Amino acid sequence: MIYDIRHVTTFDYGASVKFARCNLRLKPIDWPGQTLETYTLSVHPGGRTSAARAEAGLANVTRLVVDSPVRHLTIESRSRMTVDRLVPVPRADDPTLAEIAAMARASTDLSAASPANYIYPSPLIPLDQSIADYCAADLDPARGALDAGIALARRIQREFVFDADATLVDTPPHEAFRHRKGVCQDFAQIMITGLRAAGLPAAYASGYIRTIPPAGQPRLVGADATHAWVLLWCGPRHGWVGLDPTNGIWMASDHIVMAVGRDYAEIAPVDGVVLGSGAQNMDVSVDVAPLDEPARP
Repeated sequence: MIYDIRHVTTFDYGASVKFARCNLRLKPIDWPGQTLETYTLSVHPGGRTSAARAEAGLANVTRLVVDSPVRHLTIESRSRMTVDRLVPVPRADDPTLAEIAAMARASTDLSAASPANYIYPSPLIPLDQSIADYCAADLDPARGALDAGIALARRIQREFVFDADATLVDTPPHEAFRHRKGVCQDFAQIMITGLRAAGLPAAYASGYIRTIPPAGQPRLVGADATHAWVLLWCGPRHGWVGLDPTNGIWMASDHIVMAVGRDYAEIAPVDGVVLGSGAQNMDVSVDVAPLDEPARP
């Protein structure tokens, strides 16, 4: 499947901002099953951009500096991606969770994708006993890794309510867990908490998912949004396997990985500092358009 992706972030400031420096993680990374064909970035009314090093996580980072006063700032990225990723199929000879935990602890891989980097708690995803106990019901150490992972993702999807008004971007996992409500970020963080508590390498994936409208209805431009899900390392044969607890499905050809990290703080699409007074309002619009299904403006 080939997708055209348009991601627009608009800032409206309550007063003129004299200076802004932002980290942009809007260019999708190279990841198994997907290829970035083209990418463009534009900033209006303007700013200086340069490549920056990813200090944590797996991300393409662009540094944006705006040093002229602005009241409005629009950041637009456009990507064309080819995605060809099969749905995983659990097998009887898959490594068990106990084997995965042991292999991750013994890993000598020093790359950013090493499973050893994702075993431990992180600032936004601390250990929590109540979440660990909840997830443990699906994480028998003798169970196959793929089978256990999808079972947990599907249970979270069944037992939690998607509610965009229930949490904020900085809501801790234990609060969303207590209310059994939240959004994709909350469900991913809850699942990662449980997996890491069991000694398993689990990463936070940020990206996009194709929105499929009801039969007979057109796609709505801007109806899509950034999405979050879980990557579970399942041994050398399978590598990192994507699990989407918001939808109870595998990561497959409808998912596009933008960045991977220990938690959201490492791979937020836009972060940084501004010098100015007054409040600000941020609006994000994402459109993921399959090329064989043109969008209607």
